[in-house]
Amino acid sequence: MAHVLIVDDSPTEVHVLKTMLEKNGFQASFSTDGEGGIAKAQAEKPDVILMDIVMPGLNGFQATRQLSKDPGTSAIPVIIISTKDQETDKMWGLRQGAREYITKPVTERELLSKIKSVLDA
Repeated sequence: MAHVLIVDDSPTEVHVLKTMLEKNGFQASFSTDGEGGIAKAQAEKPDVILMDIVMPGLNGFQATRQLSKDPGTSAIPVIIISTKDQETDKMWGLRQGAREYITKPVTERELLSKIKSVLDA
């Protein structure tokens, strides 16, 4: 069973994603900010990280960049999930080390498809 770490400051978004993941056989944990997400990723070594961008403190772009530069977490694929839907946001997120970018609201089909694609890569 793959372990997915959700990093998002919205309790509603965390609940929605966690429900989708657990219903499909994934183990899910979460953090409500970038700093906590990095610490949890280092401690738990999840198979995939779902990263929001707009969060207090360290934003998702900064957290993704730190994770991708850290030898202990650089192999963990990050999928950014954000309301920011501009092409420049997507390009910037991928340049920070994210493997995929999904615009909110997320559909279950798209979420599972993106997770499968990064796990199979």
